Amino acid sequence: MLGRSDIFRAAAIVALIACFAATLFAINRHPSTPVVEPLPTVPAPATDDLTAELRRCSALGPKDAVDARCEAVWEENRRRFFGRPARPLPPSPPGAVAPATTTSGDAR
Repeated sequence: MLGRSDIFRAAAIVALIACFAATLFAINRHPSTPVVEPLPTVPAPATDDLTAELRRCSALGPKDAVDARCEAVWEENRRRFFGRPARPLPPSPPGAVAPATTTSGDAR
């Protein structure tokens, strides 16, 4: 015959199973719809050509470490990366030309 503790144990197991089933039912009753928030608008790139200057400086290689203009360009790039407001670049030295970039995949 079942004792009193066996009856309480069986009732506790049935209660746990009922709670588990109710939880699963509540979770699956209303599937959550993903909340789509509009992305913040990104301001248009500044009128300066920071990208062209970065390409020019990276093409210089080790020589860019002594180029004051390249130091300013790299500093401005870091500022923009960390979300600080953009500042105008210093004027380019006379005769500085951005290197030609290859647009095809045949760069060797």
